[in-house]
Amino acid sequence: MKFIHHTIASLFVLSLLSGCSKPDTSATSTSDKAIAASQSTLLVDPARLEIYHPVSLTADLSSLTDNQREMLSVLIDASKIMDDLFWQQAFGGDKETFLQSVQDQNIRRFADINYGPWDRLNGDSAFISGFEEKPAGAQFYPADMSKEEFESSDMQDKKGLYSMVVRNDSGELTSVPYSQYFNSELTQAAALLRKAADLAEHQPFAEYLKLRAEALLSDNYQPSDMAWMDMKSNPIELVYGPIETYEDQLFGYRAAFESYVLIKDLAWSERLARYAGFLPELQQGLPVAEAYKQEMPGANADLNAYDVIYYAGHSNAGSKTIAINLPNDEEVQLQKGTRRLQLKNAMRAKFDHILMPIADVLIVPEQRKHITFDAFFANTMFHEVAHGLGIKNTINDQGTVRQALKEHASALEEGKADVLGLYMVSQLLEKGEITEGTLEDYYVTFMAGIFRSVRFGASSAHGKANMVRFNFFNEFGAFSRDEQGLYSVNMDKMQDAVDALSELILTLQGNGDYQGVDELVKDKGLIKPQLAEDLAKLTQAEIPVDITFKQGKSVLGL
Repeated sequence: MKFIHHTIASLFVLSLLSGCSKPDTSATSTSDKAIAASQSTLLVDPARLEIYHPVSLTADLSSLTDNQREMLSVLIDASKIMDDLFWQQAFGGDKETFLQSVQDQNIRRFADINYGPWDRLNGDSAFISGFEEKPAGAQFYPADMSKEEFESSDMQDKKGLYSMVVRNDSGELTSVPYSQYFNSELTQAAALLRKAADLAEHQPFAEYLKLRAEALLSDNYQPSDMAWMDMKSNPIELVYGPIETYEDQLFGYRAAFESYVLIKDLAWSERLARYAGFLPELQQGLPVAEAYKQEMPGANADLNAYDVIYYAGHSNAGSKTIAINLPNDEEVQLQKGTRRLQLKNAMRAKFDHILMPIADVLIVPEQRKHITFDAFFANTMFHEVAHGLGIKNTINDQGTVRQALKEHASALEEGKADVLGLYMVSQLLEKGEITEGTLEDYYVTFMAGIFRSVRFGASSAHGKANMVRFNFFNEFGAFSRDEQGLYSVNMDKMQDAVDALSELILTLQGNGDYQGVDELVKDKGLIKPQLAEDLAKLTQAEIPVDITFKQGKSVLGL
């Protein structure tokens, strides 16, 4: 089924929801954006347009049946709908109208990667003229809405994951569920998921697809999240729907549409299966007071490796995800744990094309031997596993950590996962459960990984977490920089720095200390001049910042 893009103009006519039209919530209309793009000039060095290294997303499909191959094709069609919906959430105008108005093909490609005219790896700054600063709330809220107006509003579903905030006919703030606001697109998506379910040969996966289809039209995603947690042996995997809240940098409340279509790597998955069972034990050993580790993570969490064959929507915007930890629903996490999906082919591409070249420029020669793909894979994996550690609900009746910390919740959670991932590595190495490499491999690879990640900028949740960690470790003496501008890890101080930052983050989360997190991000969540100079060396060496994908049915031979 070929997905047909709708223009905003047609949606104006078709969608009258709860007394509210479906608006272009951005400050300028779709046509104005197209005009601005057609008349715009490039605001950055043309070399900036080349920061993404193209990678073909392929996988071995030889073991799949004809039905499974057809199902993959349907899942890719369904994913394209998630892509279009994320364009609406992130940019607000019609994708095709905007992109076709950009004359230069290199600028158009860069805009396509960034889902709009703002550079996601450069603080969301506009890279072409004619566009204002990207709204912190993207298109989830009216362009003229202040934080104060929202906070004082008594609207329903105020902090809802699955609703758009608009103005009603009286100009008051109100929320419209995704299932209504995006009804036409989600009805098409649900039909495709049901079609894929009919082709599925793995019955639990078929049931998940049907429940996910229902969720798109009801905004009740918990039953499908529960079903997704119960799947263990399906060779084809789909992550689908409104999931992460990073795009909402105003409050961090609202989820953005995305999709991943994946093929399970059975051999690598067998290597990983045993680690999730250690979560309860590791939770008890966290370097923080007992009150901040009283919740018990599920021990039956799933940990597997995949080759990803299609990214769409939020997952495809700017920097590319190489590991997934889901679901985000705290109730599901406490009942069933989480599933951690390691995207092996994307991870390998980043290691080969980005991490190793960075090490040659910024890491002292005598420590470069410690940078290995096994350590990179494990650090990424344990970052995702570590999301299951710590605390999900505040200890002082301020609700969930996510609600209490608002727009800072995602950044602090990512920072927690970074340092607790290292904590897990050191503990499991000491227990003899990890047998590949030495602690120095994991620490030095982690250090090189910081330089890879901080190039994503400090505007996103991951970016802020990277900078807080880098500046905290620097002040703690966990690494040093010589006169040639080369970095080395100080092994004696690294573990102390990990424990200290772990305790700080877990305490801030447990207390729901919004002010404390705000001060931490303002103090340490920024790129300082010395680091900026060192990162400039990577640009001069023409090392890509991230990867972008050549993907789709033709690439896969479907």
